[in-house]
Amino acid sequence: MEAAKSKFEISLESGHHSQLNTLIGKWEGVARTWFEKDVLADESPVSGTITSILGGRFVLHQYKGGMQGEPVEGLAIIGYSFDNQQFQTAWVDSFHMGTGILFSEGPATAAGHAVLGSYGGSSMPEPWGWRTEIAVANENSIIITAFNISPEGEEAKATEVVYNRI
Repeated sequence: MEAAKSKFEISLESGHHSQLNTLIGKWEGVARTWFEKDVLADESPVSGTITSILGGRFVLHQYKGGMQGEPVEGLAIIGYSFDNQQFQTAWVDSFHMGTGILFSEGPATAAGHAVLGSYGGSSMPEPWGWRTEIAVANENSIIITAFNISPEGEEAKATEVVYNRI
């Protein structure tokens, strides 16, 4: 008699972990950055790899690109927590986060998921929000968009990566 499948095994086949697995691959595209609302500050090529880690529990997104002629690299661990019923991300990079780690979590969306975290510290009297949305446009294209959210709740697009599978 076959043993019942675990919640995780079912998720890998047809749930949130299956959705994460659609991101796995090698990607190239364009990264855009805004420091002021609706004022594009930089547009640079970017390449990334998304791999499955820890038996499919998470995916690891590693990327390299540039910002105003300087190299930028980063990585994010992305997963889905059954306990919290949320997607979760831990993100670091050599430009935006400095020496910090941004932890975010949030719900599934029609095309992927959206996670919300906050950043700040002793140099900022109030933390700012940072919402990252990953949308699967089709099997060969994903869009990763991040929004800065002021302490007053005003949102502005901060970064956008449009990836095509290679």
